[in-house]
Amino acid sequence: MIAYLSGKLLARQAASVIVDVNGVGYEVSIPLSTFYDLEEPGAAVQLSIYTQVREDAIQLYGFNTPREREIFVTLLTVNGVGPKLALAMLSGLSPDELIGAIRGGDLARLTRLPGVGRKTAERIVLELRDKIATLATPGSAETSIAAAPATPAEALREDTLSALVNLGYQKAAAEKAFQQARSEGGPDTVQALIRRSLQLLAKG
Repeated sequence: MIAYLSGKLLARQAASVIVDVNGVGYEVSIPLSTFYDLEEPGAAVQLSIYTQVREDAIQLYGFNTPREREIFVTLLTVNGVGPKLALAMLSGLSPDELIGAIRGGDLARLTRLPGVGRKTAERIVLELRDKIATLATPGSAETSIAAAPATPAEALREDTLSALVNLGYQKAAAEKAFQQARSEGGPDTVQALIRRSLQLLAKG
């Protein structure tokens, strides 16, 4: 069972990375909360790993911190929540925002996440409200993210839309949010535009 990877970042996308560990490239699915903290390819990277073993495949899920991994694993204990949905939840809300929504029973906020219907949100709150409280440690607020170097306009658009579509949003809605996020100003980086687009999509 792989629980940790340390190596060189070969490639990164909003939903996955490839990590070179002593000449072996591991493809790892990640949430946006981890993507935001990644450096450029070629940099050293360390990820806490959750390994899912199926009959037909072994899938790795990576996280910037053990706390993110623990939240992911906790979400998987809820009936109807699989790895894809758990990643989408960690991508749509920061770990602290997600914990706060669950502890506060904020069904409206949870159901704005792609793939989370009202029944699923109610089940998550019912089953995890007390369990997830142990993860809400003092001083655990997310730190600010340094802006990455700007990319060409078309690549910026494609990378942002790809991330939003992978999270379950319709392409038309993702395109509209992206255009609005760019028009509002702010850093022109994939990380920043994904964040601003998600905030706009969450407002409906």
